[in-house]
Amino acid sequence: MKSKNTVEICPVSYTQDLIGGKYKSHILWFLSDNKMRFNQIQKLFPNATAKMLSQQLRALEKDKLVIRKVFPVVPPKTEYSLTKLGQSLKPVLELMYNWGNEILNKKGKQPNCGMCN
Repeated sequence: MKSKNTVEICPVSYTQDLIGGKYKSHILWFLSDNKMRFNQIQKLFPNATAKMLSQQLRALEKDKLVIRKVFPVVPPKTEYSLTKLGQSLKPVLELMYNWGNEILNKKGKQPNCGMCN
């Protein structure tokens, strides 16, 4: 039995906090094999505002999942890539993709997203 002063930390909830959000898991997916500039990422999400993507990328950077590299050129060039910790999420994302794909297929639906192979 837990004492009243014990803070519950659930690994599943913690993972959801790290990769949850409108675009985080998708950004991680696309960065898993590539370094990408902000404009490249933005093209993948035409309905997302630059502000929203920047917030998601900053959160991923704060959580040490993404590295942001700024090149001292004009105009500024910013490149994003995954950290080693971010790379460790690739199997998790692949399992989520495969599980979701299987369920969609059972329901007679085809996946239709940028994450499709």
